[in-house]
Amino acid sequence: MNSPLDLHAKIYIAGHRGMVGSAIVRFLKARGHSNIVTRTRQELDLINQAAVDAFFEQEKPAYVYLAAAKVGGIHANNIYGAQFLYENLMIEANIIHSAWKHNVTKLLFLGSSCIYPKLAPQPITEDSLLTGPLEPTNEPYAIAKIAGIKLCETYRNQYGANFISAMPTNLFGPGDNYDLKTSHVLPALLRKIHTAKATDAPSVPLWGTGTPKREFLHVDDLAAGCVHLMDTYNSSEWVNIGTGEDLSIRELAEMICSIVGYEGTLDWDASKPDGTPRKLMDGSRMHALGWKATIGLQEGIERVYAEVQDAFEAP
Repeated sequence: MNSPLDLHAKIYIAGHRGMVGSAIVRFLKARGHSNIVTRTRQELDLINQAAVDAFFEQEKPAYVYLAAAKVGGIHANNIYGAQFLYENLMIEANIIHSAWKHNVTKLLFLGSSCIYPKLAPQPITEDSLLTGPLEPTNEPYAIAKIAGIKLCETYRNQYGANFISAMPTNLFGPGDNYDLKTSHVLPALLRKIHTAKATDAPSVPLWGTGTPKREFLHVDDLAAGCVHLMDTYNSSEWVNIGTGEDLSIRELAEMICSIVGYEGTLDWDASKPDGTPRKLMDGSRMHALGWKATIGLQEGIERVYAEVQDAFEAP
């Protein structure tokens, strides 16, 4: 697809070292964009309002992908809830306000599927937002992301800013986090099952019952979807980005066992929390805009495992 954006237009990727931000950078560079602006956390503290404002004053980017966030799984959200809420609120508020103040042409805010109610009807449509209680295990992160969506919506309504929001489903791929204390379910399972094989462990201890169902999207597909929205979408409604297919955590673990070549048993600990029973996104709005995921789950996990298995260290 040819870009409707000028390939020389200045694009700021907030969070370019993260899984999502780095995927967007890869995609844009592959398409020929030559004026991509990034800053490391040491170079620019996104929690510091004055520093963010000075950055926008100096660089004056035309387009902004807001992929910076403090992220983690159930365990991390339970322990670091105050940090998740405060840091994410500050990051998005500082960037969105400065983008408006310094006349950014367009901004894309990356949310999360956890913004939706715990018991939202499945598949989850965009209209489900704020219709019921959130999943308690990641409520601080979800509230921060909802605030980001509403910042984009209200800056559009009050100031006419072309700020849009995308809600990706569960992601995996290059740049994922494999720290078992803070990782999400797919990378955690991949590392645990790889380690069990490497150490000839007869079984793998896993949290929960394995019955919750989840949807997974390769981050390179997400990057393509985000760029597609930046190219073509200019409306106030936030947009889900997913595959439209899900599977149980147990089925995911068994798929990973097959990919890794682990033949031991899976030891599920039902005393541990499961999280949301099911979380499948309705992607019809995104599909109507001309985008669909292209990387299958098994293919995507095989790619990821080929990249990271040598980096895993057995305990």
